[in-house]
Amino acid sequence: MSRASSSMRQLAESVRATCRALATATTETKDAALAAIAQAIRADAASILAANAEDLAEARAAGRPEAFLDRLALTADRIEAMAASVDAVRALPDPVGEVTERWKRPNGLEIARMRLPLGVILMIYEARPNVTSDAAALALKSGNAVILRGGREALRSNSAIARALRMGLISAGLPGEAVTLVTDVAHASLGELLKLEGLIDLCIPRGGQGLVQFVHEHARIPVVEHAEGVCHVYVHADADLSQAEAIAVNAKTSRPGVCNAAECLLVDRELAADFLPRVGRALTARGVELRACPISLPILERAGVPAIPASTDDFGREFLSLTMAVRVVPDLDGAIDHIARFGSEHTEAIVTRDRKAQSRFVREVAASAVVVNASTRFNDGGELGLGAEIGISTSRMHAFGPMGLRELTSQKYVVHGTGQVR
Repeated sequence: MSRASSSMRQLAESVRATCRALATATTETKDAALAAIAQAIRADAASILAANAEDLAEARAAGRPEAFLDRLALTADRIEAMAASVDAVRALPDPVGEVTERWKRPNGLEIARMRLPLGVILMIYEARPNVTSDAAALALKSGNAVILRGGREALRSNSAIARALRMGLISAGLPGEAVTLVTDVAHASLGELLKLEGLIDLCIPRGGQGLVQFVHEHARIPVVEHAEGVCHVYVHADADLSQAEAIAVNAKTSRPGVCNAAECLLVDRELAADFLPRVGRALTARGVELRACPISLPILERAGVPAIPASTDDFGREFLSLTMAVRVVPDLDGAIDHIARFGSEHTEAIVTRDRKAQSRFVREVAASAVVVNASTRFNDGGELGLGAEIGISTSRMHAFGPMGLRELTSQKYVVHGTGQVR
């Protein structure tokens, strides 16, 4: 057995040993730990920021792009948002032990379904230090232990946050190993973790296509995929143009480096001549580079809006930057066909006042979130009332969309009888 294999197995075994304590912890104990974690994050803000500054300096020196730096960066406001997210999870109902269904059989057996924790979750992520606290809070509240494996580029930041997490757990009488950060960020160590059947119950990879592909190639444990976000905003022929403009601008520019940012704007042919110039001006004024299809390009050029011809690779591409593909589609069918071909089943939005068009779009578009008359940026655990999210699943098995507390549980059947035999 290699040294990496041995150390990763020992790490996973120490986390596994905490499962019973987490699964049987009372809601009051878990909430006390979460309150202590939020308090520790706030108290340690200065040291977390100092660690993050070192990570940022190294990433800048390595020439990382601005979208990457934005995901990596922490500020006082973002640290407060991390603590507030932990508080929000604490305020949510405890899913463990929740009975979701009951029924009675003709033979008198009483059947119920009850939620229980998954066990040990392996969370793999890249340059998103806030994921460290979000994942830990959700795992703790849902009775799961968690192994956190962040990227090399955020190791100092994640280590500083993990110290606050451990303090909170221990202060509430829970084992500190229940939330463990992997500090060995070598690919070999990650590969070993992915092989630990029986010790790790679920892997959630959250990052770029390269990371997700590596996980799928090496995993022997179940994986819930958090894949790239190729998200669309479709402006239907019966859209309110002011509303459509505001939604398109927000979906692209509010935070372009995240997975729920819109990467492609689809515009109905019927209103392209009127809408494209105004939305194009609004987007380019905020620094967006437009890559336009053969129909949209001359409309934009005649209006004096800068744009370049879209290549065949620009549709279906996650830019994660201030770049947006633009395409004119003939109608609703054309928009749905485009999304089916190029979308990643992450988030898709339609802007229209037409109820029938809304209904068809919601029914026919396959995505973890389908949004009507609002920004794609709302596909987020906090925005949907989940407190936080451990990832946005683009797999349809087990969970689809933001994974909150309930998505981190399974369900067992509970059968009550009065002596029945089969």
